[in-house]
Amino acid sequence: MNIPNELLYTKTHEWVKKLNPQEAIMGITDFAQQQLKDIVFVELPSVDKELKMGMPCAVVESVKAAYDIYAPLSGKVIKINQKIQEKPQLVNEDPYGEGWFLHIEISNPNELSSLLNPDQYRVASESEH
Repeated sequence: MNIPNELLYTKTHEWVKKLNPQEAIMGITDFAQQQLKDIVFVELPSVDKELKMGMPCAVVESVKAAYDIYAPLSGKVIKINQKIQEKPQLVNEDPYGEGWFLHIEISNPNELSSLLNPDQYRVASESEH
């Protein structure tokens, strides 16, 4: 299982990379895409949508079922990854690169401290195996 050290994580298997004090990029983890298997559709929120930490912000459909993806931080969507809407398998192929979901304008930087570091995420995800 790939858990990059430069990212932060949620217990619901989203990852966050802080790009600057006001902006972060997010997607789903390698663990999540492995559990989902073949992703066939990704529904992303519209640009300018306000997100609330812990609330559903996107939907991923695999050949098995549809799953909610939760906002790792509160803020406004400032960019979405059009590529994964056209080619959802990018999420399976490269969850931390080409398979990113969206950019968030962070409204509450204090929320970053409640995310998991790589070691905490490793422990949390291993308990789900």
